[in-house]
Amino acid sequence: MYAIIESCGKQYKVAEGDVIFFEKLDTEEGKKVTFSNVILVSDEGKIKVGNPYVKGVKVEGKVVAHGKGKKIIVFKYKAKKNYRRKQGHRQPYTKVEITAIKSSTTTKTPSKEETAPKATATKKATTTKTTTTKTTAKTTTAKKSTTKKAEEKKEA
Repeated sequence: MYAIIESCGKQYKVAEGDVIFFEKLDTEEGKKVTFSNVILVSDEGKIKVGNPYVKGVKVEGKVVAHGKGKKIIVFKYKAKKNYRRKQGHRQPYTKVEITAIKSSTTTKTPSKEETAPKATATKKATTTKTTTTKTTAKTTTAKKSTTKKAEEKKEA
């Protein structure tokens, strides 16, 4: 089972047990985080796509650590003007472990196993289709145009 969630302006594909690096979140280490902006959920081949989000589905995780990413060097340079500026940047991140993907109908955790499949009731709807046929005047107009051409040839 996996889900695609939206957080911090980005989309992430997550599954239970994954460790994901998010942009800096305002939660303390060891606390739980809930992501309610779930775009897509796939469960054993069944895919649910939201418009824009799937209703009743949440992804829960635990904050493992906060930190800073690898240093990026920003170097500004203008030719022939003796202008050089060197600056470094380290983007802060939050390391989150995904613990569960919960939906409104079923709750899944990595430690629990399914014992019996659930039976679902299906409804069959009968619909009647009415079709209308259109009569086109193309055949009659084509005959008239050929007869007019024949008459013009006879007159000439």
